Amino acid sequence: MTRFIDLSIPITESVISDPPVMRPKIHYVTHESSWEQIAAFFPGLTRDDLPEGEGWAVEQLTLSTHNGTHMDAPWHYHSTTDSGARPAPSIDEAPLDRFLRPGVRLDFSTLPDGHVVTAAELQAELARIGYALRPLDIVLIQSGAVYGTDNFTDQGVGLGAEATLWLTEQGIEVVGTDAWSWDAPFSHTARRWAESRNPAIIWEGHKAGRIRPYWQIEKLTNLAALPPFGFTVSCFPVKIERASAGWIRAVAIVED
Repeated sequence: MTRFIDLSIPITESVISDPPVMRPKIHYVTHESSWEQIAAFFPGLTRDDLPEGEGWAVEQLTLSTHNGTHMDAPWHYHSTTDSGARPAPSIDEAPLDRFLRPGVRLDFSTLPDGHVVTAAELQAELARIGYALRPLDIVLIQSGAVYGTDNFTDQGVGLGAEATLWLTEQGIEVVGTDAWSWDAPFSHTARRWAESRNPAIIWEGHKAGRIRPYWQIEKLTNLAALPPFGFTVSCFPVKIERASAGWIRAVAIVED
């Protein structure tokens, strides 16, 4: 039997999943209020001419490409990649053959919020579940962040430069997390920054894309419903010209 597991959060105003400056806005046009929009195409049309007086339902959105479950392109991290050898690709340049691939779930949900996962911890988790990474696997991180709870943007572990570069060294090109960001939450990194003043820790997982390009999914959900491996991930991004990210409907396909 084939099961489809929805890994995507909705684009919504009612559940806070972004900082205030980045939250989406949705204006709902209802069946009752939209008849005038239709009448603009058909001069002389009245509301009573429409079945039960209803028009169409349509929505107008004010969005960032980073609202909802989305995929970051290397262009988001830096203007160049491959250690400066070429311009970083934007989301409309995404290689589609990378986005329907075997998935593996690595569970770090018991670690404290703000923890920066190391390459050694990735290797230990792979050993625990008995899986050897293969090139082009899609690696999903169960971070400990829980969508729909208070302070979601401050929750979960992150992956730093060392761990991210280790994954790309293994031939991994697509990764994802159920946290707000692939990096540790900014609130935790800011405390570390105040102590060390080391700029290398700021957005370090993302900035690893300057060295080797990779595609990164953020704000996944339902990762706990997945087996550690043995499933396929579908995560095609919306094609937006020259954009740093695109929304996706991430789905896991499990064959039982």
